[in-house]
Amino acid sequence: MTIDLPSIYHRSGDNYCYLLDESTLQIRIRTKKDNIDQIELIYGDQYEISDYRWNTHRIEMKKVGNDSLFDYWQGTLVNQKRVRYGFTLFSNYDHITYTEKGFFPFVPENPGFYFCMPYLHKKDVFTPPSWVHQTIWYQIFPERFRNGDSSLNPNATIAWGQEEPSYDNFFGGDIQGIIDALDYLQDLGINGIYLTPVFHAKSNHKYDTIDYLQIDPQFGDTAMVKKLVEECHKRHIRVMLDAVFNHCGYEFPPFQDVIDNGESSRYKDWFHIHHFPLKEKENLTYDTFGFYEQMPKFNTANHEVKEYLLHVAKHWIIECNIDGWRLDVANEIDHDFWREFRTVVKKLKPDLFILGEVWHDSLPWLRGDQFDSTMNYPFLTKALQFFAYDMITAVQFTNEMTTNYYAYPTPINQVLFNILGSHDTPRILHECSYRKERVKLLFTFLLTHPGSPCIYYGDEVGLGGGSDPGCRKCMPWDDNKQDLELKAYIKRLIQVRKQSILFTNNSEFCYLPASNSCIAYLTQTKGEILLTILNKSAEETQYLLPFPLRGKKISLLLTEEEYAAESDDLAVILGPFESSILHFDMNYEFVQVR
Repeated sequence: MTIDLPSIYHRSGDNYCYLLDESTLQIRIRTKKDNIDQIELIYGDQYEISDYRWNTHRIEMKKVGNDSLFDYWQGTLVNQKRVRYGFTLFSNYDHITYTEKGFFPFVPENPGFYFCMPYLHKKDVFTPPSWVHQTIWYQIFPERFRNGDSSLNPNATIAWGQEEPSYDNFFGGDIQGIIDALDYLQDLGINGIYLTPVFHAKSNHKYDTIDYLQIDPQFGDTAMVKKLVEECHKRHIRVMLDAVFNHCGYEFPPFQDVIDNGESSRYKDWFHIHHFPLKEKENLTYDTFGFYEQMPKFNTANHEVKEYLLHVAKHWIIECNIDGWRLDVANEIDHDFWREFRTVVKKLKPDLFILGEVWHDSLPWLRGDQFDSTMNYPFLTKALQFFAYDMITAVQFTNEMTTNYYAYPTPINQVLFNILGSHDTPRILHECSYRKERVKLLFTFLLTHPGSPCIYYGDEVGLGGGSDPGCRKCMPWDDNKQDLELKAYIKRLIQVRKQSILFTNNSEFCYLPASNSCIAYLTQTKGEILLTILNKSAEETQYLLPFPLRGKKISLLLTEEEYAAESDDLAVILGPFESSILHFDMNYEFVQVR
């Protein structure tokens, strides 16, 4: 077979060459699917010369995954301070050496030809807070979660859940209500809470901030947020607030000053104003979030704006000891602002979690100088296409998820903020056309996949609802209005995830070949394997395991059963829409087929 040169890809950085830790370098290369049989990684210190020749070493790279077009290979180097490296690729009786200077039918002796990592600096290691790996998040929309203090209710508050949510109605949810529900969250297994905005604003969603330094009176006050954080920390629960720094509300005082004083306003450069007046007929002359007149966009390149917003970020860390900031519309703010933001907040609290809202490829924000993680909407999109919409086959799903996985370095994949829905999307039960068996598959996928999983409030008890505002219903607190069986299943999944370190460390991960209705994937480290299999079919099916398991003890983690395999040809029998999580010990090399 001829080696397909145009399909071979590597770059020295990002998701193809990165530090796992201060002494471990992980290197990847991509080749055409089924075109290459073997790859050797050639490497050495460019200054290590003996008898006028560069001293090199070789290791064999592992094929760790494939999608519809490409194979992905990976190699790991340990205790190298600086590295020059290249690849020799073998296909049948053909071979080629690939370096930064191109392709060669021989192995170049000059280290200057090779890819280069000039020096491996500890500071360049991607280091999100270690606690995030073990965190099960729960997103709360405060106005709809629980009413704990009716004296704070705004005018015309509606009795809890007695109307469908709308863009402008209020039900009285508040911070005290969240405090009252902490035992519930702790029992479920939650150890991280993400709150949508709690600062003074006009709307029920609070993304139109009036005062960034005041808690909305409908929710309580600063003392109440302090109490919430303190009570959470007693239960080993972290708290993350929502920072809306892309735009403010129409009633934000500096913007009101611009409205009142026009060209003479000292705040006119706080916003992206093209000319005055601010509105000509139906056309706005200033930039906004989307096209919402009520949400003028900040000019974060303006020094005063930057200093104000950074003061806000620091204030709530100092005042309430919060554990994280979720950054709204993060991709529409300049990178320089986020670099300075990271420097400021990490100086105050080094293990603060920085989560950006980015709905697409997030790598530009995840190079260690801006965010610790982003909301993994591509994960949600593909999961819905397969489990909920029947748009793609099991093979297509496995291929596309593999593509997504290798778009990021391993340390980033371990902390991507995986979701099945949010305040911006229809409820997962709604997306599944109210077929609970598919919701259970999706939660199994969420809680067994690499990343930092988040549950949107109420999804665990079968709360339904379409697009905004339908996805923002009141949390049902009456057991008779909750799906307790679904809740118990999700609680068990959380327990399984917490009990195994393989779900939460830098384990090796790969998808196995899909069958007609089943997908399967594994995590492994040091000869220990966790294998998840999901049957997205209304029929009983079996999945043949590509492992020699005779005599191995196999644990079924969901049911807490154990048995010993009696033959090498072992198949897992799955009922309709059933999942299985298996644990066993062995070393496994990636295989495309059994």
